[in-house]
Amino acid sequence: MTYTNGKKVLSLSGCEAVYTSCVYLLRYLTGIDPENGCAIVDKTGTTLYTDMRYMEAAEKLLKGSDVTPVLYKQDELLKRLASYQSVGISFNETAHIEYLSLEKAGAKLQNVDAQLSKAMSVKDAWEIENIAKACNIAEDAFLALLPEIKEGMTETEVSALLEYNMRKGGAQGLSFPTIVAFGAHASVPHHETGNSKLKFGDEILIDFGCKVNGYCSDITRTFLFGDDKKHDEFKKAYDAVLTAHTLVKEKLKSGMTGIEGDAIARNYLTEKGYGKLFTHSLGHGIGLNVHEQPSVSPRGENVLLDGMVFSDEPGVYVAGEYGIRIEDTVALKNGNIESFMFKTDRNLIIL
Repeated sequence: MTYTNGKKVLSLSGCEAVYTSCVYLLRYLTGIDPENGCAIVDKTGTTLYTDMRYMEAAEKLLKGSDVTPVLYKQDELLKRLASYQSVGISFNETAHIEYLSLEKAGAKLQNVDAQLSKAMSVKDAWEIENIAKACNIAEDAFLALLPEIKEGMTETEVSALLEYNMRKGGAQGLSFPTIVAFGAHASVPHHETGNSKLKFGDEILIDFGCKVNGYCSDITRTFLFGDDKKHDEFKKAYDAVLTAHTLVKEKLKSGMTGIEGDAIARNYLTEKGYGKLFTHSLGHGIGLNVHEQPSVSPRGENVLLDGMVFSDEPGVYVAGEYGIRIEDTVALKNGNIESFMFKTDRNLIIL
């Protein structure tokens, strides 16, 4: 397989070479992420430096690609970096002590965080394929979870079952710590999953995702564990959030800014009286990181382009009472939104 990300970043950087030891950037540039390694991209291609613990696996995984694995030798690496007229690095992802070491060796360093962010925000077909697989595993895991949920279970137990299902389905890891919130806990958008026990009539909010080849999925579903006939306001708000979520899929187009995309949901929720209760952005980029560019928010000045992958997750939160979030991972293709989630119901589920 040919990994074109290195060439893309090098071209955008304007530097003679690009260097990183950051794990997720190694994955982006080489297709693999040894725990101990670094990479240089220049006009000759991409070189992955690693040690003997990972060399055999790297040679096997990179066979036939345009990435060359070599044994890490610090003196040779630093000498090579010092030979370039300019070396692009991520200032955000480079430890200060490493920066000082590179600088002392004579490397002429430039910050290429903006260029890396721009390159990573538009996905290639193979990246989108990995995200689609991660979304498929997450949805299957959720569907398998629903009949397992029983009264008296804790948030942690539900989380553990879901994570087991994702692992069983082929996930290589989690996109982030799973959020399971029962009842009023859901009014905290990033509630810390705990030992609260599920009761009849509780709402359940679950925010989860998994990774395939380093690429993330992100999905949130909100539903009821039985109907105690005390959820009229919750159901009204749920309908508003679902409509906002659906309007984004219908109206957001390539060429809009993140501000304009966010406004589709925010304006509708404001019209329905929930504007002040929508306390976070509509969406964030999803890729090797579960939060990256683009930003689909009231401050998201970036232009949304085909190939970008992000979340569509409007929400309403009433402190101490309830919280609602409906989230899909979506992509822009041929000017329109396409959701990676097509198996799970967004209409209100009552178990």
